[in-house]
Amino acid sequence: MSVFTRSRKAALGTIALAGASALVLAGCAGGGTGGETSAPPTEERDLALKIGTILPQTGNLSFLGPPEEAGVGLAAADVNEASGDTGLTIEDIVWGDSGDTDNKAYATTIQTLISEGVSAAIGAASSGVTKLFLDDAVAAGIITFSPANTSLDFTSWDDNGLYWRTAPSDTLQGEVLGNLVAEDGHENVAVLYLNDSYGTGLNEVFQETFTGAGGTIVEEQSYNTGDTSFDAQISSLMASNPDAIVLITFDEIFTIGPALLSAGYPAEQLYLVDGNLKNFGADAKWPADASMEGAKGTTPAGPLEADTSFQDRLNEWWTGEGNTDLTDFSYANESYDAVILLALASLAANSTDPAEIAGKLQEVSGGSGEGEKCDNYADCAAIILGGGTADYDGFSGPITLDENGDPTEATVGIFQYGADNNFERIG
Repeated sequence: MSVFTRSRKAALGTIALAGASALVLAGCAGGGTGGETSAPPTEERDLALKIGTILPQTGNLSFLGPPEEAGVGLAAADVNEASGDTGLTIEDIVWGDSGDTDNKAYATTIQTLISEGVSAAIGAASSGVTKLFLDDAVAAGIITFSPANTSLDFTSWDDNGLYWRTAPSDTLQGEVLGNLVAEDGHENVAVLYLNDSYGTGLNEVFQETFTGAGGTIVEEQSYNTGDTSFDAQISSLMASNPDAIVLITFDEIFTIGPALLSAGYPAEQLYLVDGNLKNFGADAKWPADASMEGAKGTTPAGPLEADTSFQDRLNEWWTGEGNTDLTDFSYANESYDAVILLALASLAANSTDPAEIAGKLQEVSGGSGEGEKCDNYADCAAIILGGGTADYDGFSGPITLDENGDPTEATVGIFQYGADNNFERIG
């Protein structure tokens, strides 16, 4: 077991498909602050950083909980392994459930994290959920650092510099998805989307990109969180005779996907997104005869690498905590990097005060335009302790946070399902 205690209940393309690997997102009012010089090397560090999680153990994004929590846990373990040299320890992780906007587990969790005195809360995964507790976190003066929020609304949120994320906004994924569907030769597309800030925002950017490439949206349908029947929406989609269907959903994919396949719609003409891209082959909720072979999807991901050593380490940490093997690694990279950035910012500020940590987050990510490149916690910490400025490039990419707390360099991966109903990265 790690030095901190888990309290989890369960036993647990790039922006242009042809080339560019990053998107520089324009900044506007709100978000983080940064750019101050690092603490001098003569200052000793004796820091005990306390963080919490508000990630989905239940609800319609619960499949994202294990990889995200594994990313948090492994990062904390790496920070603590180097504590003898750095003087900073993550003394505790307060694990908590975000749930979704229907079961509202976040309401209890955020108050627990506030009362526990955490410096930062890692989460939520859902943009809609984060919107419901973010003001409480800001009022309490703690950092909210999401590894998976993609809503455009957070860029200009009145957050006193306390909201940050390692996931790019839907501006990026929407453009990648729109270009992917267009470049695959589809012209008449139908869309089914979740009617919340995530679904409406991603749908808007997708449609703008796809129609800008000459495509036509022949039908769009929406649904609300908590809905369990989608017969009317599916009938409308099928009646429009689309040559592709884009599904912007969460866990509702377990009902919607098999229903479309049973109605005879070809899997190779289905497109998924980060909210529902899941390895169905290992999930008992997915019918064995519902083949997704050929379907594609997009999700924010780190640079395409053949090396699986990081995933191996994630799984080793996760199973070491008594859980079964990870079947999905979505947003694990972003979760890991969020914790590393928090630790580095705390080290640079020589403080565990949330406002002082927030004041260093842009700097340690390279967003201030200064700093020496480094790609792991120990090396970055050594730079800081030597009186320099660290510029951390993580497993999710260069990151380079702007003054709004948004990453300005990120990659969206493209994935395709095989005969085993599991997906592999193809771009």
